[in-house]
Amino acid sequence: MRSITPSERRARLAVRHRLAASQRTDDAAGIARSLVALHATDPATVFLSVAARSVSATPAHVEKALYEDRSLLRLLAMRRTMFVVPVELVPVLQASCADALAVKQRRTYGRLIEQAGVIDGDVQGWLRDVENATHEALLARGEATGAQLSADEPRLRTQVDPAPGKSYSRPTNITTWVLVTLGCEGRIVRGRPNGSWSSSQYKWTPIEAWLPGGIAQLDADEAKAELVGQWLRAFGPAPASDIKWWTGWTVADVKKALARLDVAEVDLDGTTGLVLADDLDPVAEPEPWAALLPALDPTPMGWQERGWYLGEHAPRLFDRNGNIGPTIWWNGRIVGGWAQRKDGEIATQLLEDVGADAIAAIEAEAGRLPGWFGDVRAIPRFRTPLERELVS
Repeated sequence: MRSITPSERRARLAVRHRLAASQRTDDAAGIARSLVALHATDPATVFLSVAARSVSATPAHVEKALYEDRSLLRLLAMRRTMFVVPVELVPVLQASCADALAVKQRRTYGRLIEQAGVIDGDVQGWLRDVENATHEALLARGEATGAQLSADEPRLRTQVDPAPGKSYSRPTNITTWVLVTLGCEGRIVRGRPNGSWSSSQYKWTPIEAWLPGGIAQLDADEAKAELVGQWLRAFGPAPASDIKWWTGWTVADVKKALARLDVAEVDLDGTTGLVLADDLDPVAEPEPWAALLPALDPTPMGWQERGWYLGEHAPRLFDRNGNIGPTIWWNGRIVGGWAQRKDGEIATQLLEDVGADAIAAIEAEAGRLPGWFGDVRAIPRFRTPLERELVS
């Protein structure tokens, strides 16, 4: 069994994730392909993930890929998480993740509506009818906010208390529920936001604006194998447990997907890892590199087992729900954190001694960020201990 050391895994990470200087590009869609998908729960993450891997790109490059070229698309997929993905991967994610998610979301929302007692009769049939009417309203408009669609389809304003009797619960209308379900089904897409690139108030657009023929239908098992293959190309070698965590699937789903692929087992410091069988050749160590990655960047969020690049720094850099904050990297390891202060200053803190060369490289990376942010102030959606300390 071939052994792959942590240092070789870090070299792969630097090259495959376009973090080494020689691998950087201003192609936003190309960066997304290198990582399979860009985390988009926090809208700013998409832009800052591109910034860290680009040479001279600006937010306008990402906006062009999203809203003009439409080579990238937002959707809910793995672990019911928002991602921005290359459009050619959308059918794979739709069949492997989103279709099942749509079923689950409709079941959940239907149960809440039924429990609220606001609809007589067939709740699922009523909900499906509201979804279809909302879709028709969006087709007529071409682009719309949730408020505009609820004006067109009054049933979207139906009020439901999702947790009656609980002090934290508040009645809400079903607009977002319906739009999320339509999005999971691949019928509508989150388009350009109202506001800056860090805003999460999106307009909605029919899927045909990105994919004129709609989303191609794929076999779910084939799609899952394709997704795992792409993940292994970008993040392998790794234990099967990392695949399970990243996809959010069951152990059985992961095993079934792996059975369709030609994979090899490797030794990862005493743990069995998996890699595509044609990807066993050593990866040359790249030149020394530094990077400032944003909160929820797909690189640190790509694995469940993070010791080989995170060390002992998790308590300062993660929140209680497992969301990572902004991180500083040196040669494939996390060595500190950073934050944007209210005045736009980029504050950094190292958590270990990295030497003068590393400090110079890290300062150079930090110096690139104010020009990227401009007047935008992007507070991470999930605050971490170190990030809070740096902005206080």
